[in-house]
Amino acid sequence: MSLNLIAIGKLLLKIAGMVDFYNKLSYMSNKLYFILFFCFYYTVSFSQKKDPLRTIDFQNQKKWVDSTYNSMTLKEKVGQLFVVQLMTKNDNSASVYKEISDHSIGGVILSNGSPTKTVNTTNKMQSLSKTPLLIGIDGEWGLKMRIDSTIKFPWNMSLGALKDNSFVERIGSSIGKHCKRMGIHINFAPVVDINTNPKNPIIGNRSYGENKFNVTNKAVSFTKGIQSEGVLACAKHFPGHGDTSKDSHKTLPTITFKKKRILDVELYPYKSLFKEGLGSVMIAHLNVPSLESNINFPSSLSKNIVTSLLKERLKFKGLIITDALGMKGVTSYDKENIDLMAFKAGNDVLLMSGDVNAGITSIINAYNNGEISNKRLEHSVKKILKAKYKVGLNNYKPIDTNNLISDLNEVDDNVLKNEVVSNIITLLKNQENFTPILNLNDNKIVHLQTGSESGMTFNNYLNKYTTVDYIKLSDYKELDNLLDKLSNYNTVIIGHHQPSNTPWDKYNFTRKELLWIDKISKNNNTILSVFAKPYSLDRLIDVESFKSIILSYQNEDVFQEKTAQMIFGSIEFNGQIPVSVLNKYKAGEGIKTFKTNRLSYGLPESVNFDSKKLNRIDSIVKVSIDSMMTPGIQLLVAKDSKVVFDKSYGKLRYDNGPQVNSMTTYDLASLTKILVTLPLIMKLYDNDVISLDSTIGELLPSYVESNKSEFTIK
Repeated sequence: MSLNLIAIGKLLLKIAGMVDFYNKLSYMSNKLYFILFFCFYYTVSFSQKKDPLRTIDFQNQKKWVDSTYNSMTLKEKVGQLFVVQLMTKNDNSASVYKEISDHSIGGVILSNGSPTKTVNTTNKMQSLSKTPLLIGIDGEWGLKMRIDSTIKFPWNMSLGALKDNSFVERIGSSIGKHCKRMGIHINFAPVVDINTNPKNPIIGNRSYGENKFNVTNKAVSFTKGIQSEGVLACAKHFPGHGDTSKDSHKTLPTITFKKKRILDVELYPYKSLFKEGLGSVMIAHLNVPSLESNINFPSSLSKNIVTSLLKERLKFKGLIITDALGMKGVTSYDKENIDLMAFKAGNDVLLMSGDVNAGITSIINAYNNGEISNKRLEHSVKKILKAKYKVGLNNYKPIDTNNLISDLNEVDDNVLKNEVVSNIITLLKNQENFTPILNLNDNKIVHLQTGSESGMTFNNYLNKYTTVDYIKLSDYKELDNLLDKLSNYNTVIIGHHQPSNTPWDKYNFTRKELLWIDKISKNNNTILSVFAKPYSLDRLIDVESFKSIILSYQNEDVFQEKTAQMIFGSIEFNGQIPVSVLNKYKAGEGIKTFKTNRLSYGLPESVNFDSKKLNRIDSIVKVSIDSMMTPGIQLLVAKDSKVVFDKSYGKLRYDNGPQVNSMTTYDLASLTKILVTLPLIMKLYDNDVISLDSTIGELLPSYVESNKSEFTIK
């Protein structure tokens, strides 16, 4: 057996063109040939398996790539390297049309606009382009990052609190479907920066956290999800933007870590993602002295980082894409044309060049004078074409705009978002098991709002369980007056509500808020719930006086709704904080609670009801009120201990009484028929034991001879 393997090994060395190597080693032992064969076999096998752009029908892919490439002029080949920005809200489509006709660009990145206008524009652009365009987007938390009228999933920092990574994979899959529906082929996500600097101005909430394993597992799950839908993922920002205190949009940040640390921590997610078939990587604009000896030299222009590290050492074979080349982190370095320098460094795709014409001219001149070889140009252009084939652009079809908005906002996505948020919110402290609040008798509760955003959704959901009064801290000028007011309550729930429009919104407490809530927590049984970035907790003066501390991450309605329900125990706490705060709570910590027997609130589809059918209740109630069957109604539908429909209609009395609302109190009487008989009849009907046409005589033999014998259930 070994002789056959040795013979094969010798043959492979010859086939590989390593004749000289073969001749020099001809005197060596058969054992060495055996070792060389397996080394060679492993290398070849690894390379084939790890090409993320190769399709199953790779022979057809190669034919299309080769024929497309061979049909191009030099200028058209160079044009494929460029991806330009498209905005349909601040409409720049005319200039993009010109880039397509003049420079045969390779693709566009969507920056703002509405779904329909964007699709109509990209359809037209595709029709104008000789080679199909690769359409990309920054969709880190979904299309909403750039496209209006679409769903926004939680920030990565919030997702970092999840214990179950299958949620992240499902989000990736959902975003992939949305991309596909819009004709988007590559999503510049996930962010895999490990956020070890709380003061990072540009990453922060965009990171899954500070732990490399948690970040990696979340990134792998997201990538699996989105690429399962035929959309390329793009990990960013290589070689790691998580420990900067400056924004590369505005300047060139410096990473001071040694090479060993970067290889072990910052690059850890990339190594795992490469094994999973990651489609592309985005290169950041960073100064990394341990990886690049040239002073203040952007990583996106560094051959040492792009080629030597990423392509050769880490053996990445997917698309390599620069971060936007108009950012200050790279434009300040102007010793040579930036596009040319980025290409010479090893990048395949030049994103958002400051001057496409100048870039193309510089690259063509460098090609003509021998600075760039034909092999180098062919390598990147064919890789881009492989990616285009991979996402189906060899059979491009225009995107249909019929039902586009509804397709991008399916109820299943909202069900997923609700379920995800229910597993994110984190209980960090729970002295004496104060939360959930179980005793509602003689427990007077108030919600004290701090922060600059509304907490009314939080307040409304708190009031679904008991009467909770509402006070705004900003309405008080003197602390003593507020403390006097709060002395009337047994429990104070402080909700710190800060903006959640973008991951970069302000999140800290004001000095007044910090001082006042510290005093309040020392005088009252206090629950603090923070609807903001985890790092906001770092400014708290003293956490020991709080009964409970809840991290709710974002101030969107769904986060407020779920937090309120958790405080009263209808949903359990499951989250774990993804970063360390207060020098006390470490990444990965979080207290788990258990659900009480109280009803929770959610979407009808979460219990397999149809929202559209439930909404027909409105018309039935209207008929009831208009025909004076009742002046008003409180109506609640629940299944599996979850309320999925809760509305109030009309007035308490016919003669212009007060409006009915969720707090209206009714006298209840004669309920046996409604609460006992009716549900039993419904259950028997559902189990096909009776029908609505069954008669009293059939069901109750003792009534056969009575005048009610022929009455039906109906």
